[in-house]
Amino acid sequence: MNVIPARLRASFAQQALRPDLARAVRSTVAFMPPVLLMNAGLVSHLAVFSAIAAQSVAMVDVRGPYRLRVGLLLAMAAILAGATQLGVCGAASLLAAVLLTALVGVLMGAWRHLSSDYGPSLAASSALLFLIALATPAIPAGHAGAAIYTLGGALGGVALQAFLWPWRAQHPLRRAVAESWLALGNLFAALANDEPRTADARSANLAQLESDLRTALDQTYATLAAARIGRAHAFQTHLEELHLTGARLATRVVVLHTALDSLRADAALAPLAAAAQPALVSLSNLARSIATAVISRQPSQLASCEVRLQRLGNLLRVLQARLAAQAPASTDAGQVAELLRQLAAELPTLRARLRATIDRADERGAFSLELFDVNTWSLRPVTATLNLRPHVTRTLLRFTARLTVLLVAGVAAFKGFGLAHGYWLPLTIVVVLQPDYGSTRRRAAQRLLGTLTGVALASLIVSLPLPAGLLTAIIGLTMFGFAYYVRNHYGRAVFFVTIMVVCLLGAAGAAGGGYAVALERLLATAAGGALAMLAALLFWPVWENDRLPPILARALVANRDYWRILQQRLAQGGTYDAPVVAAKRAAEVANSNVFASLQRLFGDPKNHQARVELFAALANGNQRLTRAFTGLALHLSTDTPLASPPLAHFGDLTARALDGISTRLASGASPERDEACRTLLADLEKATIPTGEDERHRWISAQLARVNTETTALLLAASQLA
Repeated sequence: MNVIPARLRASFAQQALRPDLARAVRSTVAFMPPVLLMNAGLVSHLAVFSAIAAQSVAMVDVRGPYRLRVGLLLAMAAILAGATQLGVCGAASLLAAVLLTALVGVLMGAWRHLSSDYGPSLAASSALLFLIALATPAIPAGHAGAAIYTLGGALGGVALQAFLWPWRAQHPLRRAVAESWLALGNLFAALANDEPRTADARSANLAQLESDLRTALDQTYATLAAARIGRAHAFQTHLEELHLTGARLATRVVVLHTALDSLRADAALAPLAAAAQPALVSLSNLARSIATAVISRQPSQLASCEVRLQRLGNLLRVLQARLAAQAPASTDAGQVAELLRQLAAELPTLRARLRATIDRADERGAFSLELFDVNTWSLRPVTATLNLRPHVTRTLLRFTARLTVLLVAGVAAFKGFGLAHGYWLPLTIVVVLQPDYGSTRRRAAQRLLGTLTGVALASLIVSLPLPAGLLTAIIGLTMFGFAYYVRNHYGRAVFFVTIMVVCLLGAAGAAGGGYAVALERLLATAAGGALAMLAALLFWPVWENDRLPPILARALVANRDYWRILQQRLAQGGTYDAPVVAAKRAAEVANSNVFASLQRLFGDPKNHQARVELFAALANGNQRLTRAFTGLALHLSTDTPLASPPLAHFGDLTARALDGISTRLASGASPERDEACRTLLADLEKATIPTGEDERHRWISAQLARVNTETTALLLAASQLA
């Protein structure tokens, strides 16, 4: 008999899938045994290498096939052990320390190139072990003891990861598909959020979530395609179909949200737009429930999804009926009703495809029919994140050069002046310095604030006559806090790791006592942060103001290509087929790149933010144009094509406008381009929007009017480019 309440079981199941909690537990469990053994006097002080290596490996949220996971974790263990041995070899000689530091700096750039997900953390962990070994002169030159301790700890972290896999069983393809549904749930939740926010903040948040969704969808496509060797298994086909359904659902919901904005602009129809909010909330919870059901394969989770599907279907029917009753003559309301109909038509297919992925779909057990909001993890599969291409970007090369030079300078300083814990100077450079100035500035501020507050509290702790057991417990708790916050709140993570390091060294009887260690770390952190900031500002700086225009130009070209294929389908007849989907995907990926660049631009110094507002206007206008194109794509049909001279003329004007703006961004302004821009602007303002007789054609005309408005606004913004 199960005595645990259903609601508590549901809450526990949801929390167990969260990466932050699982990562914190793994890291603490891996870190503490070497610390406990060292404090008990059962192992040497070199066990600190075991603790750091075990925690570094256990903290990795690695996803993908199990053999690939093991291979990746073992490679990390070997790299950490190798970095420790390099530090030991360089500890006795300043020249050797400088040369080996340069090698480590280059390798850190290589790890970043291989994986944007796992490379940065591996680079930081290997640098930490290298620097600690470099600052430990008691280890004989060439002695392998520290490296052996490191390897043993890292293998312990691998064993802990592998031990948990049977208890959190998951098929890598299921995990990949679930990640896409989680990204869907996050986007739908943001669309449903009616809390008052500024238009810019809401737009930026939605752009980021759309980018995350596009990334998740593309990575899942890549994972499923890579697994399709020979004849696919039936379950793989079912997962592919479920993933495709999710992508179709996302397209319709985003277009629906844009159509609802048109209703909100009309005071008489605004209440109808507000009535759609419960349906968007229901969509969000449904998407997250599907993610959980795909992973768990439990009939009870499937039953919960089916209840949510039933509720969503009812909400959609209510909205359709209300639109028909209260706004029968409105074209905008009619378009919303059509999109609601398309969404409702997807639900039976979604139900069937979800059931096909659950092995025991026909079983029924006792489960709670109360529908809780679902919040789960969001991770990316390793197969989609390894970069094996030999080409290295210029930005990464410059970053690696900056990092290597600063590391060499920091190591030369702390070795030359004989600072016992001076490795915090180059270590701060490692964690603060980022490829772009904006991220570096953000990291430096967070690290300095976290260190200041952490040092203050840690100094108080080590000054008290605390029992050894209590001090050890504080070390464990602060390690848990560091691992919990390291991915989503760097300042808090630094606060906890500062306390942990100071207490750990105090417990080990570090030279100079707790106060000396705390002060030394604070000064080294401040110096390292300042050096990183100066390097990002002065040493081969990469200003986003120079990188953004060509990125934005490529996004406009992708939109032009998307429009060209839509124009052809409208004129000749056609459906929302694979070429249209591919063009849409390319435009969305290009838009994601633009907004990522724009975010970096806002972090640059003020004197390097020229035209930032203009670029933001162009980026947002181009994204709205993509959404308008997608609205047209959903109305494509093989019946009654719209071939007409007005459509051909309007289509050519739109394509020429996008070409002209992209050329102006990529090549700069000129009198000829200025005149062409003014001519296109006048032509678009006078352009005739193709119309039709039936309701579908009226909806298409409404979308074409939006396309005209957005394109004209883009041209107007581009005319202001100097």
